Amino acid sequence: MKHSFDKSQLSPNDITLGIIGGGQLGKMIGIEAKRMSLNLAYIDPDKNCPASTIADRMIISNFKNEKSILELAKKSDVLTYEIELGNSSVLKDLESRGYPVHPASGVLSTVQNKLRQKRFLKAKGIPVPEFVEVTSAEQAKRICNEFGYPSVLKACEDSYDGRGNFLIKSPDHVKRGIQYFEGRRCMIEKFIHFVKEVSIIVARNTCGQIVSFPVVENIHTNNILDTTIVPARVNSTVERNAKLIAEKVVKSLKGVGVFGIEMFLTNNKLMINEIAPRPHNSGHYSIEACSISQFEQHIRAILGLPLAKPRLMSPAVMMNILGIPNYTGEYFFKGIDRIFAIPGLKLHFYGKKITKPQRKLGHITITAESIEEALSRAKMVRKLLTVGKRHGIKKEE
Repeated sequence: MKHSFDKSQLSPNDITLGIIGGGQLGKMIGIEAKRMSLNLAYIDPDKNCPASTIADRMIISNFKNEKSILELAKKSDVLTYEIELGNSSVLKDLESRGYPVHPASGVLSTVQNKLRQKRFLKAKGIPVPEFVEVTSAEQAKRICNEFGYPSVLKACEDSYDGRGNFLIKSPDHVKRGIQYFEGRRCMIEKFIHFVKEVSIIVARNTCGQIVSFPVVENIHTNNILDTTIVPARVNSTVERNAKLIAEKVVKSLKGVGVFGIEMFLTNNKLMINEIAPRPHNSGHYSIEACSISQFEQHIRAILGLPLAKPRLMSPAVMMNILGIPNYTGEYFFKGIDRIFAIPGLKLHFYGKKITKPQRKLGHITITAESIEEALSRAKMVRKLLTVGKRHGIKKEE
């Protein structure tokens, strides 16, 4: 640990945040940290990752490398992460030696394994879809026959943004799904015929204070978040229950930091889809639409500072800008000059050098006086803004 610090007497450049992951989330945490004159140290395997443009120190390494994580810890006052692929065993060892890690290694260990996550939630009485661990195609077929088709086959670890999901649509798909995840521990989850997908950002600081952001409505395409609408178009009972469930999750985990809690809504009933122990894509709207962003809230939480109760300043729509299908390579954005004429629009490009299919390249937030107006403007953006090919590296099959 670089040195201890006094929360009541913070000086410019006095604190270094160590962040595992230099992607867009790490960069947006860093932008808020720089506003507070904090120092930034990152681990990321890509020397040109988004956060490299604001980092005071970059350690080029994979997220699990023990030596690199220890080096990061020695340079930092507090360790945090923007991706669930970190090495929870190494972080646990660091905690035992007095290094602050937030959220804690136990939280990361619980959440980064989807089976362990669901078992934890079920044991705490928090509603989740039915699920079973699977070890063979024969067992998987029996479970799918019981759950019904479609069912969702999930890799337990090293998967996020839907990349670890395989939809089993019929008995003929079972063997294909097991082969798709060959060698990886898997589970099958009952498919939920939901009315809406909603999520909520919840923060908890080192003193146990918990605050929630507004409940938002999410629209996914091919398992990737496409659009977030805030406030969610749900009744007050659903909104209240979503906050109660989400806050119970974070309190049960004893988590410190910001958490993204995704839920399915079915007939006014809610159940947890997944937990992200970090700032979340569906909370990006908070930068423009709330009195405090999820990123500032995360910094406050992990430094043990008081949390602010977020106020929604206006309705908003957030849209992801994704890489185009069947192309990996350099790219450009077309139509920027035209979308900047749209009122209430804020554009965030992440600075990634290479596009890949469905890769998150940036996002747009539109604030307006009503959800309908924001959605109308978002529709215009979709027509005007495109990702163009520049120099292809390879074609994706």
